[in-house]
Order: sequence, then structure tokens, then C-alpha cells
Amino acid sequence: MTRLPRAVVIPDGANSLYPVDAERWPDVARHPHASALRTAVARTVVDRALARLTVRTVTPSNALAQGPADTPTLTLHDPQAFYRRLGVDGLIGFGESYMADEWDSDDLVGLLTVLAGNVDDLVPAPLRRLRGAWAHRRPPRDRNSLDGARRNIHRHYDLSNDLFSLFLDPSLTYSSALFADLPAHAADLTAAQHRKIDRLLDLARVGPGTRLLEIGTGWGELALRAAARGARVRTLTLSAEQQALARERIRAAGHADRVEVELRDYREASGSYDAVVSVEMIEAVGPEYWPAYFEALRGFLAPGGRAVLQAITMPHERMLATARTHTWISKYVFPGGLVPSREAIARHSSAAGLDIVHDTGHGEHYAETLRLWREQFLAAREDVEALGFDRVFRRMWELYLAYAEAGFRARYLDVRQLVLAGAGRSGDDESGAAGKASE
Repeated sequence: MTRLPRAVVIPDGANSLYPVDAERWPDVARHPHASALRTAVARTVVDRALARLTVRTVTPSNALAQGPADTPTLTLHDPQAFYRRLGVDGLIGFGESYMADEWDSDDLVGLLTVLAGNVDDLVPAPLRRLRGAWAHRRPPRDRNSLDGARRNIHRHYDLSNDLFSLFLDPSLTYSSALFADLPAHAADLTAAQHRKIDRLLDLARVGPGTRLLEIGTGWGELALRAAARGARVRTLTLSAEQQALARERIRAAGHADRVEVELRDYREASGSYDAVVSVEMIEAVGPEYWPAYFEALRGFLAPGGRAVLQAITMPHERMLATARTHTWISKYVFPGGLVPSREAIARHSSAAGLDIVHDTGHGEHYAETLRLWREQFLAAREDVEALGFDRVFRRMWELYLAYAEAGFRARYLDVRQLVLAGAGRSGDDESGAAGKASE
């Protein structure tokens, strides 16, 4: 890992070297209006928070890094713009400032990991009551109504199949892998994705003749492996790009007679299935629709059937705070999404008549998965640019992957594999008591 030297010359306005398309990125191209007082308060709060953390800071007026050696460096190319954005838009402004080249780090994941690990202490308690002054409400257009869900999925998953193929492994699996050993290596990623998929199919007891419903197709790898076991698969997606490529891959593998790929919302589907599998799709459902999601799972299950989920989770109190606000991730990466807590999953599944009969976590494996994706994305920079994605997008995507990796490294985020069964049907499960967690 390359680190900045202790002395660095950084010209003021360095980000002006990279013009921003104001039509495509209006809130990145402009500096938000902020009073001098508000900007000064943001500077004071941020500087005091950074002084307590293992972070070094560099500014144009202070080329010597301030802070402990051998720790991540926050390099402010345009401090005034950085503090102004934070003063007006909080963490949205923090992300937009990175997209605008107003700050950098020699260890982006390390910096974000420190921040994520201290998220509850960054703002003094008295100022947290003023959260509404900078934390914006989620826009109504991002609600996951039937039409809204299609728009939200389109904004992320229909960007370009070619883009995703540049940083995912050949299985095109866009969820946490499960490695045999850590730290992970790029050469092991496909096998680790198959290990994860096979674990989920085993938990769902998928075999010859199983009627399987998958909610969230991705690019079809789970459906392919289920069909290879002899299952009959119906898989649902809202992404036209994913549907087209998944169908192509399924035909090429000779499983078109066993797999049906539908462009359909789970709320518009019906039928009875021996198993339902949904991998990291609940994060896109939105809390308003969690009851409908779990009721749909319960309704799809035939007697004795089980639903298997892989879900990213966050602490319950943080989830409640995040649910009320518009975040950088919800604005730029996953509109309408919210990572649930384990408590929320348990509450809503129970209300729908489902027991959690198996629950295991492997967050450290997601951190490694994201690291490999990020490294591959950065290595493919020229190819990403050739697809028409500009510098602002590339910095946004790098920050997204690093931000997510940091969340898992700080244990702010986790990823769980859960088995849900109809209430009273958990006695024969291998995990024992309902809701038992194996860490």
C-alpha cells in the first residue's frame, strides 16, 4: 500500500483540474450555499472528531500530516468546500466532496473503517439533537411502490452488464462470497461464490424435483446451480439487463427447460413452492414493505417448505436512524434501499407466521469480497471509462465499494444466512432453537 510522504504540496483548487458535468451531477458540480457560521461549526466538529481518531490530516496550508504516523491520511484539497458540504448536507456532502475531488486518502478503506467504527461518537451528543438541520428526509419518489421499485432497481442494476462484468468474477455473482480461508485471493472468488450458493441451496433442501422460487435473479448463477441439481426454478427480477443476460446464460448451459426468468415484482407473483431463496434482496425492499415481503414469503411456501435468505444487517438503533434519513448511499447508489437489523427481520418474519430456524453470519467474508471487487474495479479503470462512465462516477463507485468494505471491517455491518419455516415447523432443523446465532 502506498502512503503519502510526511510533507505534501497540494495546490488550492486542485479539484478544478477535473471538470464536473453539471447536468449529470448537479449537486457535485455546485458548492452548496452555507453561512460562514454553519461552515465554521462543521469545521470545528469535524476537526475535533478527527483529532480523537487515528487519522492524519493534510491541507494546502499545512503540508505536514497532522496525527499519528502509519495511520490513514485525510488529504483536503479544498477544505472550504469540504466543510461547507458537510455543514449543509452531512454525510451526503462528505460523499459528494469525494466525488468532486475535494479530498482523498492514501488508505480509503482504512479511513472509512475508522469513521465507521466511531460513527456514534463523531458528533457531540448535544449536536445530535440538531440532526434535522443537515439530515434530509428520503424523497417520496424513492418509495418502493410497484413503479418505484422498478425505477430504483433500474438505476443501479441496469447501468451496464459490461460494467459489472469488469469487477465481478465470471459467475457474475453480486453478493457476499464464502471463502475456504481468509484472507481471500482473487483466484478463489468464483469457488467461494459457488460455496455460498451451494450452502444456501443446501439450507433450502434443493434437489431433484424441488419447486424453487428465487426472488432476485442477479445474473442467474443460483438458478443455474439449482437447475443442475434437478430443481425446477422460477426466478424473478426487475432488471431488464439482468433478465436478458440470465436467460442467455441459462440457455447456453442447457437449462432453459428448467428455469423461467421473469421480469416481475415479488408482489405480483403467486404459486406454491417447496423452497424460496432470496439473496441480498431484502435490502432493496424498503421498511414500508417489509411486512408485504415476509407475508409473500409465507404465502409462497408449500407445507413443509422453507425460505432461505442472505441478508446484510446493521445494528437496530442505527437502522432506525438511517431509515428516517436520505443518505449518500440512498441518493447515489441504492435508491429506496435500507439495510435491516436482525431484530427487524425477526419481528416481521414472526408477524408473517415464520420462525427463524437457522441464522449464521460471515461478515468478514463480505469485507474480503468487496476488497476483491474494488481492486478489480480500480484495475479496470480504463475499461470503465471506455464504457462511458466519467471520473465522477468512477470515484462514486470506488467510494461505494470502499464504504461497504469498511462497514464490514468495523463490524458496523454483517451478512447473515437465515432459514425461515412456517411457525411450529422448526423441530427437525439442524440448528436447534429458533433464532440461534452461530458466529
